[in-house]
Amino acid sequence: MIIDDGSPDGTANIVRSLFPKYPGQLFLEERKGKLGLGTAYIHGFKWCLQRGYQYIFEMDADFSHNPKDLVRLHAACANGADVAVGSRYIRDGAVENWPTDRIVLSRGASFYTQLITWMPVKDPTAGFVCYRRSVLEKMNLNNIKFIGYAFQIEMKFTAWKLGFKIKEVPITFKDRKLGSSKMNKGIIKEGIMGVIQLKLMSLKSNYRSKIEFNK
Repeated sequence: MIIDDGSPDGTANIVRSLFPKYPGQLFLEERKGKLGLGTAYIHGFKWCLQRGYQYIFEMDADFSHNPKDLVRLHAACANGADVAVGSRYIRDGAVENWPTDRIVLSRGASFYTQLITWMPVKDPTAGFVCYRRSVLEKMNLNNIKFIGYAFQIEMKFTAWKLGFKIKEVPITFKDRKLGSSKMNKGIIKEGIMGVIQLKLMSLKSNYRSKIEFNK
């Protein structure tokens, strides 16, 4: 399943040209305009849930994520995990061909997220993930608010707060050979403020739960 938001590089046409080669295996959803990373994933998740898929993956389509690692993420969920995260920052995980400033930014974001949220995930911004169907069914996907890279943090945080088991699987992330990153100041700001908002919302939710329990 490929979500295309009016990409000017001809992605949709390439996908359509491959339909005859992969009948019933390759799908395309086209949306008008740039609606954000998070909304694209939510669109894809809902599409999969409607069609009965039991394991649902998200990954980059520029080969930064190795398709061969899909098998390892699936195995982690098939053997007890509810969410499997392709992690760069656990033992045997790695990053290749990234400039130093991106590595510092990414590792800093991971440390900052763990510090604020206490979520036990060493690579919370990772975009290579396998979800059991039950995880996405229990989430209210319409309430996922972030649309940039903070979306990745919010999804993991929500799954963790719902009590699902998250397992990190080491992967090697390779920087794309073509194209450029969409990282900008707005995305960084959303990530910084978004983590704080998630923590505050969690504290409020816990407070309301205690009030109800005491009643």
